[in-house]
Amino acid sequence: MSGHAHHGPPSAPSAVAVTPPATAKAPEVSSWKLLATLAIGGAAAGLLVVAVYKATLPTIEQYAAAKEATAVREVLKAPARWDTLYLQKGVLTKSPTSGEDRKGLPKAYLGFDADGKKLGAAVTAQEPGFQEEVLLMIGFEPSSGTLIGFKVLAEKETPGLGDKIERDTSFVSQFAGRIAPLKGVKTRNATDPSQVQTITGATISSRAVIRIINHAVERWQPLLAAYEKGRTK
Repeated sequence: MSGHAHHGPPSAPSAVAVTPPATAKAPEVSSWKLLATLAIGGAAAGLLVVAVYKATLPTIEQYAAAKEATAVREVLKAPARWDTLYLQKGVLTKSPTSGEDRKGLPKAYLGFDADGKKLGAAVTAQEPGFQEEVLLMIGFEPSSGTLIGFKVLAEKETPGLGDKIERDTSFVSQFAGRIAPLKGVKTRNATDPSQVQTITGATISSRAVIRIINHAVERWQPLLAAYEKGRTK
């Protein structure tokens, strides 16, 4: 009888312990390195802003100067020429002393016709309106306070209402020939040379224009009178 080996069921494989891989520890970034990186990045961004500002500044200044010159021509009714007077230490002069940037000095423009006759003075003035500051160029005859005209250089009044101080031609044109100090009224009396009709629905903005003009004339009249007196001595 041939012997047959008895084969039982296969034995289960023995369990092999698997060790989980150690988690990689992120390298610590020291706080000073982080701060240094932020500082370098901030400095680079700051330098870029300064470089762009310096590169565009001449163009911005040229545009502002051209806009101002156009406004002078408009409010003085196209003078043949004008003198730029600088307010330095309470006195107007054509030649400010060195050591002070003349760009930062308040200015008045004295306009003349082709025959050299003085037409009037133009000055800028800025005060709060209904929303934000309103900047005007104002032309007037210094000795009498008679208005020649004005132009809005900058305003952010309510569109469709307050911005009429710039867009409403009937409001703007009425100032020529009025005599400061001006008074804002709802209905103007044609015989009163100081009255100006305010804009319906934009009373605050139109009264702001009147206030700015009155303050400008009040401020510049004595300065211009003193300049003329000194020039004719």
